[in-house]
Amino acid sequence: MKNLFLFLLLLSALPVWSQHRDYPIQAVPFTQVKLSDNFWLPRIKTNHTVTIPASFERCENTGRVKNFEMAAAHSGKFCTIYPFDDTDIYKTIEGASFSLSLYPDKKLELYIDTLIMKVQAAQEPDGYLYTARTINPEEPHHWAGKERWEKERELSHELYNSGHLYEAAAAHYLATGKRNLLDIALRNADLVCATFGQDKKHVAPGHQVVEMGLVKLYRITGKKEYLQTAKYFIEERGHYTGYDAKSKDPWKNGAYWQDHIPVVEQKEAVGHAVRAGYLYAAMADVAALTDDKAFLSAIDSIWNNVVTKKIYVQGGVGAVGSGERFGDNYELPNATAYNETCAAIANVYWNHRMFLLHGESKYIDILEKSLYNGLISGVGMDGKSFFYTNAMEIKNHYHHKDMEAERSGWFPCSCCPTNITRLIPSVPGYVYAQKGDAVYVNLFISGKSSLTVNKKVVEIEQKNNYPWDGKLAFHLNPKASQAFNLLVRIPGWSQGQAMPSDLYTFTKASDTKVTITVNGKPENYTVSNGYAVLNRKWKKGDVVEVNLPMDVQRITANTKVEDDQGKIALQRGPLIYCAEWPDNNGKVSNLILPKGTLLTPEYKADLLNGVTVLKGEVTAIKIDSQNNAVSTVKQNFTAIPYYAWAHRGKGEMAVWFPETITDVSIFSK
Repeated sequence: MKNLFLFLLLLSALPVWSQHRDYPIQAVPFTQVKLSDNFWLPRIKTNHTVTIPASFERCENTGRVKNFEMAAAHSGKFCTIYPFDDTDIYKTIEGASFSLSLYPDKKLELYIDTLIMKVQAAQEPDGYLYTARTINPEEPHHWAGKERWEKERELSHELYNSGHLYEAAAAHYLATGKRNLLDIALRNADLVCATFGQDKKHVAPGHQVVEMGLVKLYRITGKKEYLQTAKYFIEERGHYTGYDAKSKDPWKNGAYWQDHIPVVEQKEAVGHAVRAGYLYAAMADVAALTDDKAFLSAIDSIWNNVVTKKIYVQGGVGAVGSGERFGDNYELPNATAYNETCAAIANVYWNHRMFLLHGESKYIDILEKSLYNGLISGVGMDGKSFFYTNAMEIKNHYHHKDMEAERSGWFPCSCCPTNITRLIPSVPGYVYAQKGDAVYVNLFISGKSSLTVNKKVVEIEQKNNYPWDGKLAFHLNPKASQAFNLLVRIPGWSQGQAMPSDLYTFTKASDTKVTITVNGKPENYTVSNGYAVLNRKWKKGDVVEVNLPMDVQRITANTKVEDDQGKIALQRGPLIYCAEWPDNNGKVSNLILPKGTLLTPEYKADLLNGVTVLKGEVTAIKIDSQNNAVSTVKQNFTAIPYYAWAHRGKGEMAVWFPETITDVSIFSK
């Protein structure tokens, strides 16, 4: 009833419009998926009770809120570091709006409304909203330039701020039905559309996200200028003549901003990884809405480049700390791996859209890998400590300056913590999707969902203990018996595929096959695009059971990934594992995992909020300093899920382990 009321409210609040093109597959909205999951529900609850309040508190304590108050008064001095600090408020409002749909909270809603009033007061009469200039236009932030938009291409982040405002406004409106933030966003968007375009001011936004935000406003309002301007910003890339095209420096040739060549000519992921992910997601949006096949071809090629050459085994992207950017093909170092949390979030956004375009499970395989590993590693279990970067190894004798070995409560540039606040509560929206009478099950998360298939209500309830157990149950309760296709994703990892490419490979395929039963009887299913297709007339009480093999897998890397040669990584189900110092005699950089090492899963309810660990016996190198001797011993070994590391103090961690001793490096203190 609540959803029906909200739908009617939306129809009355804005012009009714029809959309002829869109994604061929549509995600089932997060508001229609009610979780009961032991893995995700506590995280979403912690995000609501801890992360969001802590984020708002830090926005207050660091002066981010004060910047809006001073902008409204046109008095004072911008009191934080970066001109994009406004977005930390917007992103937290977005996350809080998602969360309000799951946990109604009058106190939180009132606080958000108070913040929105401050944002509204800071907005200039023509819709411009950028506290770093409005506080004192005569002396704006040194990244901003003397005039509006003057340094948008490189530094100012004016349009980046606008993009996060639009995303927050869309989420707040759809979650609450209120127009207060939406109206602010629309005034700003109207200014942006009136300022930029083919016969207006030309610029390719320095940090993408405005394109995604404009698309969301277009979906709400149907105002074609928003979609046209989003497409314009994307097409404007690669046409600026002020770069040094011959330079190999990405800051000088435009590659850092993905502005070096037109987007339709780009085949490789380059530059700042977060900006790139937002660009590729926006290109998918625009391709879906305009049927732009050149955009589609480009992001297909770029996706293939990332998945075959530029992604870490735990789903992280952006290998190079200098510029937070993609490296060269196969440049995936462990000691200096950057893997910004925001880049993992952008990767989830992009891969979800690629699935909606193509309907292939490989995109959800990558989304799942990022989500369960390189993304949630970025937030501590307490909900208020974070990683900006996500390391692949920490050694006591070598700790690179860019690598964080322990979590922080906040950062001078706090884009990652506030990005986490909006991603976590949106997870229910990635579980299901529909195309006509086909219902896709993408993620295995316990809970109930209400869908409409052929104009009839169908309820689906998932019951599982994923990611610890591969036994999945789906209880179907259509209001009336009806025929439709249920498409259940068969993860690549359950079929012997570590990655949908040859970048990473399991050393041995599982002997156990995926089995499916319907009402207890084995089902002979067909697989299409990575989905088990179950086509039948479903009736109330039908139960589909899927059993995914959860063998411990050893992973090897492509021979062109230099850092991983002679080493293996460990995976069970969707989870990548690491070894951490507290479980392994205080050290992990001395461990060898010879071929044939037996590793046994064991659930530990009292460890790290409950995790399945991998246990076995391995070889450890021992140093006898007094006698200048080196020897090896057998030692008990424990590996934990990668996402759970760095909760027990500072010490060594590793994802990749040598299988044999080929060399010994000597370090002196």
